[in-house]
Amino acid sequence: MVELITSFVGILFLLSILIFVIARYKRCPSDKILVIYGKTGQGSAKCLAGGAAFVWPIIQGYEYLDLSPISIDVDLKGALSKQNIRVNVPSRFTVAISNEEG
Repeated sequence: MVELITSFVGILFLLSILIFVIARYKRCPSDKILVIYGKTGQGSAKCLAGGAAFVWPIIQGYEYLDLSPISIDVDLKGALSKQNIRVNVPSRFTVAISNEEG
């Protein structure tokens, strides 16, 4: 009976460790950047573009940074032109985050 309880506790312990590791192993999709912050060993944050990493609980945190382009509308109304004429200048800018280093 004691061996059965000991083996059950051992299996339960191994299962809980496996669930812990799976829950803290974070995969990064190709259209996002995984930013791990806290104690990373080489600075304040570590960025991964694709791939996966283990994130330590309490010591480290993580967030995803989206790489999809963002469209920004900037409407300049009543701007003064070179000929001293008031004009409206509608503008649209598309910005995105690059995953290249540098």
